[in-house]
Amino acid sequence: MVGVSWTGAAKRLDGTVQVRTHGLDSGEWSSWQDLELNIDPLEKPGPHVRGASEPLWVGSSDGVQVQVVHKNGTTGSLPKGLEVNLVDPGVVTAAETKSAAAEPAAFVAETSPGATPTDSTAPTDSATPADGTTVAPTDGQTTTPPAPTDSTPAVTPSDSVPASPSASASPTVPAARPSTVPEPPIVARAGWGADESISPEAPEYNPDVKAVFVHHTDGANDYSCTESASIVRGIYAYHVQVEGWKDIGYNFLVDKCGTVFEGRKGGVDLPVLGAHTYGWNRESTGIAVLGDYTTTSASNAALASIARVAAWKLGQYGADPAGTTQLTAGAGQKNYFGTSFTTGTKYTFQRISGHRDGYNTQCPGGSLYAQLPTIRAWAAGPVQGLKTTTVDGAGLSGSTYYTKGAITVHWTATTPSSLIKNFQLLVDGKVVATTSGTATSAAATLALGGHTVAVRAVHQSGKTATSAALSVMAETTAPTFTTTPRLSLRSGTVNTTAVPVTLGWKATDDKALRYVKLLSPTAATYGATTTSAGSTAKSGTATTWSMRAYDYAGNSRTSSPAFTPVILQESSATKSGSWSTRSSSSYLGGKSYSSASKGASLTWTFTGRSAAWVVSRASTSGQVYVYVDGTKVSTVDLKSAATLYRQAIWTKSWSTSAKHTVKIVLVGTSGRPTVTTDGLVYLK
Repeated sequence: MVGVSWTGAAKRLDGTVQVRTHGLDSGEWSSWQDLELNIDPLEKPGPHVRGASEPLWVGSSDGVQVQVVHKNGTTGSLPKGLEVNLVDPGVVTAAETKSAAAEPAAFVAETSPGATPTDSTAPTDSATPADGTTVAPTDGQTTTPPAPTDSTPAVTPSDSVPASPSASASPTVPAARPSTVPEPPIVARAGWGADESISPEAPEYNPDVKAVFVHHTDGANDYSCTESASIVRGIYAYHVQVEGWKDIGYNFLVDKCGTVFEGRKGGVDLPVLGAHTYGWNRESTGIAVLGDYTTTSASNAALASIARVAAWKLGQYGADPAGTTQLTAGAGQKNYFGTSFTTGTKYTFQRISGHRDGYNTQCPGGSLYAQLPTIRAWAAGPVQGLKTTTVDGAGLSGSTYYTKGAITVHWTATTPSSLIKNFQLLVDGKVVATTSGTATSAAATLALGGHTVAVRAVHQSGKTATSAALSVMAETTAPTFTTTPRLSLRSGTVNTTAVPVTLGWKATDDKALRYVKLLSPTAATYGATTTSAGSTAKSGTATTWSMRAYDYAGNSRTSSPAFTPVILQESSATKSGSWSTRSSSSYLGGKSYSSASKGASLTWTFTGRSAAWVVSRASTSGQVYVYVDGTKVSTVDLKSAATLYRQAIWTKSWSTSAKHTVKIVLVGTSGRPTVTTDGLVYLK
């Protein structure tokens, strides 16, 4: 961690302080980064307190360059007493966190512009700026704290803030108040390795907590969450040893993974006076997020932890995190938006506000500031964005779900689960199941009939939110086949293994039919309004055509009739007139009858419920009359531009199986009298 300080706590630097560091792992110099100079001042700084920038977390580094860029773009001489302050956070072991005699885990090494850079830290891409300072840590900086200097007073002065007429801090330790919401997990100071010896002064306490100010610490966002404790130690050392404060300024710190760290000592459950928002510290608590959120949004994990801490602290004093409060200004100043404050005057603030609302700073960054409404909503409740997503064990038709009884309802919510007490599954307005705040589903079994089903989310505050109600019908009546599945022959090419057929059916349901499935001899699924489908069947083999109708509740009914296509060869017909036999592998069974004699006929008799006449077709093919049970029913023209074999050209079906006679008679068409026939197919 790196920062700069200068002589005179109340003085401002003329220009922008920029730093760049030499990465220990990369071996390269970083780009120039601005240091935040708009730090909340102390009203009565002690003689050893210096002006200082915000510290910047840069990770493991072995060199640093600093320059001050003036408004006109020049980099003139350095300000008087400018020092570069390097913070080594050290390493804390588990054993050290339990030992009162542990060595300090972090300290500041002060260097001034007179320091000499080492060869290993000189920039490789350019010469060291004449108006800057390059500093490299020396060996031993991680073992012994430095002797006190102007920027590290032997006795740290109090970081007092302006008093307000309505509130004053007290050294008396108050009793902890219960909160309306649970305390979130917090890493204690010992857990992050605070060296208590550098801040021996006792904490002070406010009368209460009326507001929470949200901050960011600035610095890189690419830190690992395993480094978070190191960053907190660095900020602590910087606040105490560089800026001369009595302790770390923030009451709480949160990393991007959502881990909450105890800040200023005195008890996380007490209204400890912090040093975070100039003029408003005596009625508030401060939460800082590790990182820079000027253009980068904070993670949901960080937002959730801010919301939990804010709700807990405000809940100790009965305050609504989504509400407003009156704070008394402890100093005359302007905030980031240009609002002027007069000492002793009351002003309205959101219970959860940003640092920039009270002081002229960009903190907590534009992106995090824009997320404050989300933090307020999450902290105050009710649960946001609650909606059901799916219902297992039920089918949706229109706006109604249908089930046989057992359902599992799934939901989502945008409020993090850490702020949710529980979820309740409601059936007809009554709770039938309660789950944890981390759950995303719940199961129930419904009685037959219509119901409303909804999900209620209980926020940790006790406020509730309920999803839109779902209409659910529980029923166990299976669909019916009003037309039993049945086959009929259709036109197409016939062979002994595949006879073209049409499968027909009609299914209905008293509530809502979903679909019909063909289970055998092949698998297929058809929509509720479909009533037929083309297929093929093997000749001479009884085949079961099994179909199952489903409704949206999952009820089903199966029907499985069997049919056998039978091929009657031409030789099985009763002949009249002159017919000749032809042989070819193209014919059904290898042979066919052919005739050009007008009036020649073939007659087949069978018992079945569907029939198809199979012929050969060509450009010279003639016409025939078709008689069924002695009645002429059709005139069929066999002419075709292309030569085709084994064509089912004429079909006839009946509602039931019965004995029938089919007779074909040659018309004797002029110029093309010839007819060649393969036989007749019927369904048994």
